[in-house]
Amino acid sequence: PPRACGELLTRSASPCPARTAAMATKDPTAVERANLLNMAKLSIKGLIESALSFGRTLDSDYPPLQQFFVVMEHCLKHGLKGRKSFLSYNKTIWGPLELVEKLYPEAEEIGASVRDLPGLKTPLGRARAWLRLALMQKKMADYLRCLIIQRELLSEFYEYHALMMEEEGAVIVGLLVGLNVIDANLCVKGEDLDSQVGVIDFSMYLKNEEEIGNKERNVQIAAILDQKNYVEELNRQLNSTVSSLHSRVDSLEKSNTKLIEELAIAKNNIIKLQEENHQLRSENELILMRTRQHLEVTKVDVETELQTYKHSRQGLDEMYNDARRQLRDESQLRQDVENELSVQVGMKHEMELAMKLLEKDIHEKQDTLIGLRQQLEEVKAINIEMYQRLQGSEDGLKKKKK
Repeated sequence: PPRACGELLTRSASPCPARTAAMATKDPTAVERANLLNMAKLSIKGLIESALSFGRTLDSDYPPLQQFFVVMEHCLKHGLKGRKSFLSYNKTIWGPLELVEKLYPEAEEIGASVRDLPGLKTPLGRARAWLRLALMQKKMADYLRCLIIQRELLSEFYEYHALMMEEEGAVIVGLLVGLNVIDANLCVKGEDLDSQVGVIDFSMYLKNEEEIGNKERNVQIAAILDQKNYVEELNRQLNSTVSSLHSRVDSLEKSNTKLIEELAIAKNNIIKLQEENHQLRSENELILMRTRQHLEVTKVDVETELQTYKHSRQGLDEMYNDARRQLRDESQLRQDVENELSVQVGMKHEMELAMKLLEKDIHEKQDTLIGLRQQLEEVKAINIEMYQRLQGSEDGLKKKKK
């Protein structure tokens, strides 16, 4: 809520008489505000005085309390803007009161409680319930204080001359602080708040001398009646407590008997569970002994298989080493053959190259044969010699291949 919500209003307890008289001649709404202020003063003052003399918690049927709510309803309705509905213009005070929970977080609970109340059908009924709950919470002054300082928000619901928009509204809110000394216990749930007629009973505030003289006697009679009612209520509560204790004793005896039976059944169950536990232990020990014997036999078999595996592994290792040695020898032999083949291929290439050179030389010499007849014998000798060399080379190659 705004910080100003926690501050006390410092305005005057009543407007200036001269200002009120001047406003009454000019503005009828000022007269209405002044009248409502005076009624609020009388209602709040009379409610506090009668409640203190009454000396106990007030309920919904207390007349001064009923009149207080009627007066507050008239104050909140003053200057309320008409909100157009489908049928007609409707004025309700629930709109501004519902706005309080947005300004004062602690008021969220009261707003939710009012909306959850069954039986309330009209906004006016919800507003009346809200006023009663706020009084029981002793928060009415705080809630309305936060509301009247938000003039911009209130202007959506009230005319500018409304009581809640003027100084009279602030004065009434300040007077509401005194209601915090009153304890009220109001049954809002079952009360018909939608159809109540809010009429101010002025006769309640017009006291004659006889009533004033009999005030002390009425107070004494009320005190005696209160004492009598207190004793009767105490006696009724004691009788009710005794009856409740008798009922509780009977209930405890029945519960005790039932617990004894359940205890006997539980003991029998415990004995049965102990026997089952003993039997299970015996079976468990037998199973454990058989399991150990089976493990011993399995251990011997595993050791035998391990020895067999070791011997087999040794023979396999020897076979693997022999195969690896043989593979290495065959690889070396294959490498030698490949080297020899490479040499033969190289020699073949050389021979082919020599043959090509020889053929080229023969062709050249044939071209010059006509001009070199005189050198024929030398060329033949050279050719024979070269042929012999080539023949020797081929014989050597054939021998090597063999």
